[in-house]
Amino acid sequence: MRKLSAVFPTLLSVERVELGRTGLRVSRLGLGLASLGGMFAAVPEEQAVATIDRAWELGIRLFDTAPVYGYGLSEHRAGLALRGRPRDEFVLCTKVGRLIELGGPDIQPIWAEPPAGLGPRLDYSYSAVMRSFEDSLGRLGIDRIDILHIHDPDLDFAAASTEALRALAELRGRGTIRAISLGVNHADVAARFLRETGAAGPDCILLAGRYTLLDQSGANELLPLCRDLGVAVLGAGVFQGGVLADSSDGAPHGYGKVPRDLAARIEGLRTLSNQYGVPLLAAAVQFPLAHPAVPAVVVGARSGPEIAEIATLLDHPIPESFWAALEREGLAPGVRTG
Repeated sequence: MRKLSAVFPTLLSVERVELGRTGLRVSRLGLGLASLGGMFAAVPEEQAVATIDRAWELGIRLFDTAPVYGYGLSEHRAGLALRGRPRDEFVLCTKVGRLIELGGPDIQPIWAEPPAGLGPRLDYSYSAVMRSFEDSLGRLGIDRIDILHIHDPDLDFAAASTEALRALAELRGRGTIRAISLGVNHADVAARFLRETGAAGPDCILLAGRYTLLDQSGANELLPLCRDLGVAVLGAGVFQGGVLADSSDGAPHGYGKVPRDLAARIEGLRTLSNQYGVPLLAAAVQFPLAHPAVPAVVVGARSGPEIAEIATLLDHPIPESFWAALEREGLAPGVRTG
């Protein structure tokens, strides 16, 4: 067990760190823009732009979006907020794997305000990936994307690991993007992708919900593999879709009814947090950063005050005895040693 204070002398969101072998430097805290595309609930455009503006004021310089977030809405709003800012001062990520088009059939019910008539269509072919990239540039109105994720490669692994990867390698070779990445919810899929593609594979990985206080399955194979290969991992989904903040049934976290075993685990975490005087969400946002493969975390927010609160949580002092108690209670068994 290593003390966070020993690993990171400061946990300010303004601290910049190397992102593995990409050559990019990112803020330890990144802003994920799914919520600003209307995930679970509508967000007015003015509020969305103000949220990104507030993140910038806080020193956040890593922004992650995707075409499927609100069917282009998130990328559009990211462009409104980031266009005109010094381009070399921030790292911008988006994704490929879905085209947003009229009548796109792969509708996701989680988006509260999708543009009329538009929908996503799953397609990892070389031509679709190139088109998706150009479409994203157009929605963003920004001339460069730094990190391009292959989004949910498990949905068509064969095409994602060949045609999509070939397209991204070409873009990286041209200098059009800086890094190839995966945006995944499944650690085993990412591990397989790394094993099968080797040195030609991803430079980094955005891993959502699989190295958190509630789910440490990413530590079984993926994180050690990434550490050995020099592939940086961006920890995402640290609040597990919001269920750590509000675990009531039907809250905007994606669960109609929270599973009983998950609710029990959350209750155990809350009890321990209260015992040690540690805000549960502070523990959640800090937890992934102790692993040597995870230099930064990406969180979502719907407002300026919300992202400011999360930045404060990143700095909240947490005693080493709390982390030890997590292990002792079996809530995070042995994984923080990396």
